[in-house]
Amino acid sequence: MFKLTPLLLAVLYGIAMYRFSAWRTSRELDEKSTELADPILIHLMRELAQALEIDRIRVHIYEIDPVNGLAAPDGRIFITRGFFRKYRAGEVSAEEMASVIAHELGHVALGHSRKRMIDFSGQNAMRTALAMILNRFLPGVGVFLANALTSLLAARLSRQDEYEADAYASALLTKAGIGTGPQKTLFRKLEKLTGANGAATPAWLLSHPKTAERVAAIEALETRWAASAGS
Repeated sequence: MFKLTPLLLAVLYGIAMYRFSAWRTSRELDEKSTELADPILIHLMRELAQALEIDRIRVHIYEIDPVNGLAAPDGRIFITRGFFRKYRAGEVSAEEMASVIAHELGHVALGHSRKRMIDFSGQNAMRTALAMILNRFLPGVGVFLANALTSLLAARLSRQDEYEADAYASALLTKAGIGTGPQKTLFRKLEKLTGANGAATPAWLLSHPKTAERVAAIEALETRWAASAGS
């Protein structure tokens, strides 16, 4: 039992850190956000809500400049002010914004926030265990190797969540009559909108899949749906 103590402490530390991070994020979102009031987007939110058979979808504007959308640990959906400015400037369509919201709804519906807490605590325990083992053979280097391997695992799990949220959004957008077209066109704009260049980083290190792979996954879904409808 004594040998397991560091691992148990690592799990508990991971859970505590995740909960503290979630609390801090929620507090900042409360202080720096207002509810979305754009009439065109609100109309599209009604269409998504109708497809989900719920009364209303609430979306908030998070007052920061980076272009992003996020699902808070408490289930609320946010679009950053920077992203909203791109929409108001005509660089992003209302339907493309709706696809972002549908994606974040996917994270909520699929329980990714809770899953991330479990993943984070498990990865922390794995990092500790690997560091203990590797340090026996590679003193002073084992910790760095353990951190690198754990980071690779975290990136892979994150990419899996993104694919799942994409698929959820595709189904919801299709059911709502918006379709997957705006979802795919937005992905092709993301690098320019965010100022990022994903090509500089190997795909297996990215927390989000590459654009071409996300679009291909959506098109594979469409092909399966078409085949099912025709059979």
